[in-house]
Amino acid sequence: MHKSLSRLGLQACLALAPWVATASPAADGPYDEKADARGEIRASLAAAQQDKLPVLVVFGANWCGDCKMLDTAFKSGASAPLMAKHFRIVKVDVGRFTRNVDLADGYGVPLKKGIPAVAVLAADGRVLFATQGGELAEARKMGDAGVHAFFTQVVARPR
Repeated sequence: MHKSLSRLGLQACLALAPWVATASPAADGPYDEKADARGEIRASLAAAQQDKLPVLVVFGANWCGDCKMLDTAFKSGASAPLMAKHFRIVKVDVGRFTRNVDLADGYGVPLKKGIPAVAVLAADGRVLFATQGGELAEARKMGDAGVHAFFTQVVARPR
């Protein structure tokens, strides 16, 4: 009986192996590592023209604890209603600073200062605001209240 259980366990593991091998790395975090960032931004800008909302482009990575914290704050923290009311959000994966770096540069976001980093775009694609000095790079230390205070100031900026 023990041998058949072992054989069944091995067969179950082998049956799951292809699924585990092809599991998306994005499942481990908020950033889709295979996304077409430019295409997602274009689509969000088109929708933003209808919504009359700016697009918040968030540059980050799944390995980044501060990026994960910021994403959680956007979804369930005090910032969640603020973000939903004032922005269309696009998350852009930068990997280990090997992906979409040129995109961040194009929006004037210096990733070398730290991630997460953001750019706020008008519906026509103009940059309305961009982090310049790693303002969100310590989001975990900022906590939910600090993130909310930061984005409250971003929302209050003239457009």
